[in-house]
Amino acid sequence: MIDNIHIMGIVNLNGDSFYAASRSAGADAAARVRQMWAEGADVVDLGACSTRPGSTQPSLEEEWSRLEPALTTLSYTKPAPSVYEPRKTGPSYTKSASSVYEPWISIDTFRAEIVRRAYEVIGPFIVNDISAGEMDPEMLSTVGRLGLPYVAMHMRGTPENMQSLTDYDDVVAEVIRYFKDFSIKAADAGIQEWILDPGFGFAKTIGQNHELLRRLREVKDAFPQEMLVGLSRKSMIYKVLGITPEEAMPSTQVLNFAALERGATWLRVHDVVPAVHTAKLYSTMYTSSPGAAK
Repeated sequence: MIDNIHIMGIVNLNGDSFYAASRSAGADAAARVRQMWAEGADVVDLGACSTRPGSTQPSLEEEWSRLEPALTTLSYTKPAPSVYEPRKTGPSYTKSASSVYEPWISIDTFRAEIVRRAYEVIGPFIVNDISAGEMDPEMLSTVGRLGLPYVAMHMRGTPENMQSLTDYDDVVAEVIRYFKDFSIKAADAGIQEWILDPGFGFAKTIGQNHELLRRLREVKDAFPQEMLVGLSRKSMIYKVLGITPEEAMPSTQVLNFAALERGATWLRVHDVVPAVHTAKLYSTMYTSSPGAAK
């Protein structure tokens, strides 16, 4: 963590994600996770389902068959409750005696059964749900019962049909309304700690994505929760510039810096080292004048 900025690396355990270099499997995925930790990622997000626009979702057993080998190979050991305690500024954990932050795992899934199975293998982790509980009615209660940190993202529909559901009077007002409703659901489910993800690229046009980024401070100011942004190499970058996702890393850093200036505290990225550099430069610019970018 750099000041209050967290870096979440992306490892896709499927062959259908829009950015081919993010795809890994089995032991290779575990090695990639460890590499991202070494590069400075606070959390590495494992996803066994592609959620690109138009993608169809695999069965539960297919998703689990991709995820389980990576989790098993990592041989993650659950920290002892007497030694670890939740951080006030985010869902990672810290050794209370030494204040050394431990690397952590996130699992990108919308299925409660995947959460239950993964918990049996690795213990606590962050649940990253693109549907904020809307694609599985058992998700929120499962997360609440297990006491897991949760990332709730704004989306309409499913990845398969979401890009046909972009009719908003005001996309920013819709995102704020959505999370006001979600905050009630989270409290009812017993979820103690959740992070807001406005859902760049999900059920939004390119113009709506840029409007949402431009007005991101309005979203942040409406909620006490931390905010995660996933802008990495997305079409709102490469389609505007007429380039490919493979060419979009430098431009990703420009938009990540803009998001930090507007209140984001989590960057979900394919490229950990450039994101760490972006966070350090942001910190260098603003920590000498606390609140300057707020």
